[in-house]
Amino acid sequence: YGSLPNHKIKIMSRGGSDITGALAAAALDAKIYENWTDVSGILMADPRIVDTPKAIRRMTYAELRELSFLGASVLHEESILPIKLKHIPLQIRNTNEPDQPGTLIEEKFENEDDGNADDRFITGIAGRTGFYVITIYKEQILVNTSIVRKTLEIFDDFNVQIEHINLGLDSFMLTVSSTQIRDRLYDVIGKIQSECNPDTLDIEENIAMIACVGRRMRYRPGISGKLFSALGKNGINIRIITQGTNEISIIVGVESKSYNDTVRVIYDSFVG
Repeated sequence: YGSLPNHKIKIMSRGGSDITGALAAAALDAKIYENWTDVSGILMADPRIVDTPKAIRRMTYAELRELSFLGASVLHEESILPIKLKHIPLQIRNTNEPDQPGTLIEEKFENEDDGNADDRFITGIAGRTGFYVITIYKEQILVNTSIVRKTLEIFDDFNVQIEHINLGLDSFMLTVSSTQIRDRLYDVIGKIQSECNPDTLDIEENIAMIACVGRRMRYRPGISGKLFSALGKNGINIRIITQGTNEISIIVGVESKSYNDTVRVIYDSFVG
């Protein structure tokens, strides 16, 4: 807990000790922030889906953000910014197994830009189920992008966060969490149809998004092909494909019923 400026006592949310430790480390300009918890670092995949997944020995803050965005989290996300701004390394350690190295997180690691690092080039896999995918069709969207701008403004008016956006020649696709839009779906769609006048509009629900993250993927040709081939061989139909502009993540969307199988196939294909 802590004291607010008006002297009222405020109880921190779950993970408050993570934030407190990060703020203290930043205030002291610490050389490293060790966060002791009940797990031996961050795992490469959800242990509820993958049997005994390997631990991530080191990763960058950018990778942590990518994985956390889709649900992989060991500590409170608000604890990252204070130490990241001060370029302070974070090490997650296990109180019950203090000899385990845990996971070291830094801004970047030296001698990796050439892609010759010894570590695995896939850092981790994370995902979530329960997304809606809204596809809006309008001829020559790339010539007249006002429909995209208006659509984004409508989502903002309804306080609905867009998770992903894919833009094509005559269509664009928006991915949103069902918890964000479920109660406002028809209001949002109605306003899009009345103000943007799309040619057609499709809605698909029960979509899962899975991210394959790794800072070294940019140096390895054929990663996307290997991923798509592995999923295809296992009968998993990819509905959405997104690659981050920083080239450290590939995100695929599949039917929610295929979520667990997708995570296992990706893990077995790249980590085994």
